[in-house]
Amino acid sequence: MSQTPAVRPTTAAERAERSARNDGQPTLEFGRRVPYDAYVRASTLHTLQQPLGTDPGEMSFLVVSQIMELYFKLIRHELLEARKLVRADQVWPALAPLRRAALHLEGLNAAWQTLRWMTPADFNQFRDLLGEGSGFQSAMYRQVEFLLGLKTAALIRPFKGTPAYDELTALIAEPSLWDEVVALLARHGHDLKPELLGRDFAVEHEADPSVTEAWVRVYRDPGPDNHLRLLGEALTEVADRFGDWRYLHLKAVHRTMGAKVGSGGSAGAGYLRRSMERTVFPELWTSRTEM
Repeated sequence: MSQTPAVRPTTAAERAERSARNDGQPTLEFGRRVPYDAYVRASTLHTLQQPLGTDPGEMSFLVVSQIMELYFKLIRHELLEARKLVRADQVWPALAPLRRAALHLEGLNAAWQTLRWMTPADFNQFRDLLGEGSGFQSAMYRQVEFLLGLKTAALIRPFKGTPAYDELTALIAEPSLWDEVVALLARHGHDLKPELLGRDFAVEHEADPSVTEAWVRVYRDPGPDNHLRLLGEALTEVADRFGDWRYLHLKAVHRTMGAKVGSGGSAGAGYLRRSMERTVFPELWTSRTEM
């Protein structure tokens, strides 16, 4: 049973009546819990910051990391919704969650700016306390990658024995958002290779010339009723902002660690640089060469 106190719904008439009774001032008397906290659970949220050391800079690192995790969850939510709508041929409605996802990625990317104070000496004050903890181990970030089509089955292994393992195992086997977009293009009459539609979706999609040509044809029609073109641009915005995220991550590592190995056992900046070579929605980019 949920432990969350119910937030009592109100109507416009009730809000107007309360405002008149308060002479325009905010309500200051409630029951056992402030309604805002009952909905947002702010009091619970603020108990989750528990630094491992005494350095004051660690709180900044910890809170920003948690903020990023919340953004990952929000972006995953939007990508799942967009995938569902694309699968149902609801192209116009799919634009809204994609546009929201791009904006959420902007917020996620802005979070890096608040860590620019952190020099190598600052990070070293508490880095050892993190042990083998690394952002590489974020299950929610991995779900975002899988939905975008960046799939590597081995990256599920760190989560064995956790609830995230089953979620990741299921998600990697499903069509990504991009796989659903490719299927959508086929349903709209574009001549794609048949093997693209029945392939093993746990394997990362590779750019295919038939999909590239489909997008070239889509973009040749600049009319406002060409919803596929609008979909392409919404997807491009998501891919572009996600690329910014990977670049800013690399910059942050360079700034605080240089070329040191990562806490989770990777080569640090070198590993991140190689991962940036994997392209999100590849044919949206290859098609631009042909346009």
